[in-house]
Amino acid sequence: QVQLVESGGGLVQAGDSLSLSCAASGRRFDSYHMGWFRQAPGKEREGVSCISSTGGNTYYRDSVKGRFTISSDNAKNTMYLQMNTLKPEDTAVYYCAVGRSCSGFILQHLERWGQGTLVTVPS
Repeated sequence: QVQLVESGGGLVQAGDSLSLSCAASGRRFDSYHMGWFRQAPGKEREGVSCISSTGGNTYYRDSVKGRFTISSDNAKNTMYLQMNTLKPEDTAVYYCAVGRSCSGFILQHLERWGQGTLVTVPS
């Protein structure tokens, strides 16, 4: 069974960049579609981005399009989320997950979550 560990969160200022990583172990990464979710304080978890198992298709929620980039390196069994021009509304715990399909930017049929990494962008 795959295990996921996120890293890269932190406290940054508005306009700054941050790169999140999601390292997988226990099973081949390229057998999964993968995605990022986030949960802001007091809000429900929401999908942020999804990438197909081949890495050939990527999807983003509107609020992060043009600022966030999802990618994967199957040789390293790692997925990334490059976040540029961060805004206070991006403040959340970010989770990576693996699943069986992307329904637009939302990963479907989830099989495993990571533990989350906190991103804080003060207003």
